Amino acid sequence: MTDPSPSGPSPSRPSTSTAAAHSGPEPAPSPGPLAGLRVLDLATLFAGPLAATLLGDFGAEVIKVEHPLRPDPARGHGPAKDGIGLWWKLLGRNKRTMTLDLSHPGGRDVLLRLAAGADVVIENFRPGTLEKWGLGWEELSAVNPRLVLARVTGFGQFGPYARRPGFGTLAEAMSGFAAITGEPDGPPTLPPFGLADAVAALTASYAVLTALRGRDATGRGQVVDLALIEPMLTVLGPHPLWYDQLGHVQPRTGNRSANVAPRNAYRTADGSWVVVSASAESVAERVMRLVGRPEVIDEPWFRTGTGRAAHADELDEAVGGWIARHDRAEVLSAFEKAEAAVAPVYDIRDVLADPQYQALGTLTEVPDDELGTLRMQNVLFRLSETPGGIRWAGRRHGANTDEVLAGLGLDDAAVAGLRGAGAL
Repeated sequence: MTDPSPSGPSPSRPSTSTAAAHSGPEPAPSPGPLAGLRVLDLATLFAGPLAATLLGDFGAEVIKVEHPLRPDPARGHGPAKDGIGLWWKLLGRNKRTMTLDLSHPGGRDVLLRLAAGADVVIENFRPGTLEKWGLGWEELSAVNPRLVLARVTGFGQFGPYARRPGFGTLAEAMSGFAAITGEPDGPPTLPPFGLADAVAALTASYAVLTALRGRDATGRGQVVDLALIEPMLTVLGPHPLWYDQLGHVQPRTGNRSANVAPRNAYRTADGSWVVVSASAESVAERVMRLVGRPEVIDEPWFRTGTGRAAHADELDEAVGGWIARHDRAEVLSAFEKAEAAVAPVYDIRDVLADPQYQALGTLTEVPDDELGTLRMQNVLFRLSETPGGIRWAGRRHGANTDEVLAGLGLDDAAVAGLRGAGAL
């Protein structure tokens, strides 16, 4: 929990929104604190490309490299408008796009020339694939000893599973996440979105910046080896410790927590849903006073989260019964006055209309030359002095190929030769 401070500077979050209230033209986006950093995004689908997106949001120059005939499958995932995949508009933002067949000798040569002037390469091929093409760490570091190579795979670069195909869903299963998610008498439950990929992307962007900081000290680049199964295990918290020291295996508990109570989703009188979280004892006390059960506060078991979790049936009956007698607006108002933690269960329509998200600028409008104005998530956090920004949405497959190659000094004839040979 955080207490808002009324004083001090407000961290800025640039908006590309055309609906923002300005009397003049929109200011040019900040170059961002990562300006001058060049990233080659060779990865596909979500974890690796999203890591590159996060770097691009704060000013890194990201070049998305896709196969000429097999573009990133993310372009075809999820709903599309006019045949244009919408997920790609988010995942591909702030990236220049080019085509290159890395398995082709001409494509290999171009990639090495690009790597010579880059800071970071992000890839997610199965271990050994880049080496098979003559683009492994030995070749890449030879042309650029300061390069950071981020390798994002399902199971890492070594070990008995290293060469298996790996996706986020497998990480959600093998990390233990699915085993503890769902109702006690139901099956293990997988999230209906790319949770493990997103967690890995956040980790990968952090790992890249850590490696770059190491380069500042040593002058040398290095390899980042990130397995999708590991960040998911980390976010689960102390489960390995619990098992190691106590033999404890957490069961599925539905929306309840095994560690604190009351904590659940409750239905209101008007058919809406709210969630209550009372991790802190002081908040739990406020909730129980609000719902008319102050006497439980004096019980010895109420003083710890574990004790309250052991009496979750009693606490849920009290909290759920009170909430069921009131409309959602009444519940939210009463909890707010009592300084007790509650939130409505939103779908995306509610998110877009919520005044707190609007105040933060969490969603913003981005102009796009294919679909017009798009609303999408803004950059991930606010920096007071060097904010990030969205310069453009995901571009067409190969939109900047000729531009990037021209930047390498290749003339029209050389580009035509590569294209004719199938390297582009």
